[in-house]
Amino acid sequence: MSALPSDLSRPPLFTGADWDFDTLERIYRAVERVGTEELGLDIYPNRIEVITSEQMLDAYASTGMPLFYKHWSFGKRFLRDETMYRKGWQSLAYEIVINSDPCIVYIMEENTATMQAIVLAHAGFGHNHFFKNNYAFRQWTDASGIHDYLAFAKSYVASCEERYGVEAVERVLDAAHALMDHGVHRYHGRHHTDLRTEEKRERERREHGERIFNDLWRTVPGKKAAARKPGEAERRRALLGLPEENILYFLEKTAPRLAPWQREIVRIVRLIAQYFYPQRQTKVMNEGCATFVHHRIMTRLHQTGEIGDGAFMEFLHSHTNVVMQPDYDDRRYGGINPYALGFSMMEDIERICLDPDEEERRLFPAFAGCRDPYPVLRDAWANYRDESFLTQFLSPRLMKKHRLFRIVDDEDEDEIAVASIHDERGFREVRASLARQFDVSRQDPDIQIVDVDLEGDRRLLIRHQVADGIRLEPRDARRVLKHLANLWGYEVRLVEADEDRTYATYDAAPEPAS
Repeated sequence: MSALPSDLSRPPLFTGADWDFDTLERIYRAVERVGTEELGLDIYPNRIEVITSEQMLDAYASTGMPLFYKHWSFGKRFLRDETMYRKGWQSLAYEIVINSDPCIVYIMEENTATMQAIVLAHAGFGHNHFFKNNYAFRQWTDASGIHDYLAFAKSYVASCEERYGVEAVERVLDAAHALMDHGVHRYHGRHHTDLRTEEKRERERREHGERIFNDLWRTVPGKKAAARKPGEAERRRALLGLPEENILYFLEKTAPRLAPWQREIVRIVRLIAQYFYPQRQTKVMNEGCATFVHHRIMTRLHQTGEIGDGAFMEFLHSHTNVVMQPDYDDRRYGGINPYALGFSMMEDIERICLDPDEEERRLFPAFAGCRDPYPVLRDAWANYRDESFLTQFLSPRLMKKHRLFRIVDDEDEDEIAVASIHDERGFREVRASLARQFDVSRQDPDIQIVDVDLEGDRRLLIRHQVADGIRLEPRDARRVLKHLANLWGYEVRLVEADEDRTYATYDAAPEPAS
């Protein structure tokens, strides 16, 4: 089903699999016409870069960024992916797209002309539109400043390596990387960063010194006082901004033994983690938007005769592979395919706008039968993340198509119970349960810094609030806690508990610097 209007035929953009840069230009202009004029997409200017397979592997290693500081883990990732690729155990992505202004789209030189059309539609217009318009990216990322900031980060880390040594810098980076998932602000309203001013701010911080070294940190730890004044603990926690879930932010601002250059490296890692945070919140929507856009654009180009039947069959083969959802007993199964779920939901919204049934008119009165799906889709792409999008738009018919149901696995019971199915009573519970699976705040463990022993040995106290009985893996917890202690400079204690009991306590002390 498509809401695109009919049009007169146009000359073909290419014949066969080969392409050159003139062909690429024609393809881009055709994709741009459909994307902007007919789908109403609003994008950053695109910068298309054609790269080799080795360059694609290099981009994999550095999280797709055009500039990045050096770290041993990137080389390890490159060697792993290169070995897998050379042996035929792993394929490469057809493209990588970067949330920036201009939007950088890397495309493989090995792609056929048809694949170049697909990836330009998918990345250059689908992902690009989503990056520019979705509220999570608008709130948390600075697309116009990311390139300048990465250049600053690369040069700053390199200068620290020259001045303080590679091992000293890697020690800080290793620790900060281990804590990256706990280095983001999850709620908007403070700490928004203009990346273009970061280099200037770094110089100001260096020139004016570290203001956080107040009287709290100038004293030498001694014996604990015999008695504490009432409200002292509350005052201490308020002064330090505790509890704090952004561990890297707390360390950057408060860790007493970090040198200014170490603090700046922690800040660099934290800001890059924050830059990627919206992508973790919108995987289904982002890929669903891009896949829907490339499907509609390629279908439209076939309707107008700009791509032939052979090219369209090649497109359908690639598209079907992308949106395939393996069954639970298939050896390829790895959970719900975000491409499959996202694309299905975009198509379903379009269908409900054009041809809803009575149940859908009752469930989605705001847009069911409106006859114009693209404003509805653009509004969804702009104003939701995965959890809220699923809660708002997942329909009973789509649940039946994907055969979704909710099960309850109670450790006190011998059997697993099917609690809800896609009927009138249960579909809301199925929808809410599925939405929770895509809530990043539930995927990541709830770990917060809750107190500091200022009067004694300055031990940092951290709490993991256990949810649904899911605990930390002890070996990983000890390793990460060691990195945290290295940044804090004193002992660290992690308590793993819920409202009813304490499960485990982990302690770590900083390792001496080599």
